[in-house]
Amino acid sequence: MNFKEGVHSISIEHHGRIMGATTYFPACSRFPIVIFSHGFNGYQDDFQHEAHFLMQKGIGAITFTFCGSGARDSSAFETTEMTLYTEAEDLSAVMDFVKTLSCYDGNLFLFGGSQGGMVSAMVAHRRPKDVTGLILLYPAFCIPDDWNARYSTDESIPECIDCWGVLLGRNFVLSLRNLNVYSAMSKFFRPVLLFHGSEDAIVPLRYSVLASKAYPNVNFIIFAGERHGFSPLRMADVQKKMLNFVKNYSVNWR
Repeated sequence: MNFKEGVHSISIEHHGRIMGATTYFPACSRFPIVIFSHGFNGYQDDFQHEAHFLMQKGIGAITFTFCGSGARDSSAFETTEMTLYTEAEDLSAVMDFVKTLSCYDGNLFLFGGSQGGMVSAMVAHRRPKDVTGLILLYPAFCIPDDWNARYSTDESIPECIDCWGVLLGRNFVLSLRNLNVYSAMSKFFRPVLLFHGSEDAIVPLRYSVLASKAYPNVNFIIFAGERHGFSPLRMADVQKKMLNFVKNYSVNWR
């Protein structure tokens, strides 16, 4: 499939649902591509600054909105149907789309923040041959623990759950019962760039500490004093380190 340079809105259809996405492609014939996955109740524009930054450096990027992710999603997929596994399907569909592009040089990186980090890790573990590297921003590896502690028995899970203004379905929790993202980390040998703030109250730092010990090839960076959602100064650091990571691990780039 041919591509258009610059910033363009697109749609990606899969599993009977349609995702909104945006491509950020430089004026090059072939280049690495980074897929950005937003967090809970997020939107494809959440990482637009990082995507623009990469495009200006000759690297392609795609941002997209998970189906059923929240108020800004226009896919018509109900939030009560969304689970981490439907989001994994969404991300996999974006990866499959990338592989059809004539500009894609074979180097694909997944970048995920918070819940999007959890989903990016899940997909990377399943499809390691399709992933050059994994970039995680305060990944929400706490999700199974949080929900399983809140609803300790299947019978205690209501049909609908209000989570920060987003209505979730019962299956969101049920699908987490046997999910252990850490179990596959030791077998994921691709490079990982992992960021976390020392004062994160949403996803405690210990979850990324554990991941840093499980991944065989990881660069773990702790930002002192940062919370869940970094300051502009620290996001500038993330951009620089992300760029170097993509350049260092892309094979035969340029």
